[in-house]
Amino acid sequence: MPSTEDPPRVKEPTCPMKDWPRPIQHIDRKDLYTDLESRIQYLHSFLDFSSDDIEALISGSKYIKALIPAIVNIVYRKLLQYDITARAFQTRSTSFEGPLDEFPSEDSPQIAHRKMFLRGYLIKLCSDPSKMDFWEYLDKVGMMHVGQGRQHPLHVEYIHIGACLAFIQDTFTEAILSHPRLHLPRKIALVKALAKVIWIQNDLFAKWYVTDGRDEYGDEMPARGVEEEGFLGGKKVIDADNSQAEDVAA
Repeated sequence: MPSTEDPPRVKEPTCPMKDWPRPIQHIDRKDLYTDLESRIQYLHSFLDFSSDDIEALISGSKYIKALIPAIVNIVYRKLLQYDITARAFQTRSTSFEGPLDEFPSEDSPQIAHRKMFLRGYLIKLCSDPSKMDFWEYLDKVGMMHVGQGRQHPLHVEYIHIGACLAFIQDTFTEAILSHPRLHLPRKIALVKALAKVIWIQNDLFAKWYVTDGRDEYGDEMPARGVEEEGFLGGKKVIDADNSQAEDVAA
């Protein structure tokens, strides 16, 4: 066994960094696929997601929360315009025990139920992104849309996920930029911060859909069991009934 005086082992880069003619930051490819925190740190660094973005999200959360009910209605109106996206709501969700309309509309009980969770999820987006469990939950959201971690599996193809996230971002951007009481610098900061979070969420969806890294590191990727929707590691993080996350309401 090595003695306690041995220096800590440094992970050797997989590319010959010493050959680069300038300083360059090393990113371990395996860690991107097997360690969520390493993946998040890389994305934060690449997108320049900083304490300024965190402050913009937290200080602007009251403005975002005021917009959320209208945005939820706009999003579901859009999703119900197309048969290929509306058909996802013909499948019973893990927590919904009420009746299912065969052809869902905005007044359907399953749509009202899904709206509650979308409100809670959007509120979660403007909670504290400095905590790792914020990103762990966003990763779980990605996992649940590929049929994992649910008692009643649901698989939504990635094209619709990407389109919906883009639509949410566009709707938020227009609402924030046209807000009558926010000064332009705060609008810009809030739009930029929210866009970075949504694009990291987009990556955490893609992580479960694409095969990059899966052949090499699939056996070392963390597995998750079935868990009730709105929970992370046994803790309730989305309160659909009150449309608030615990750490937001505090």
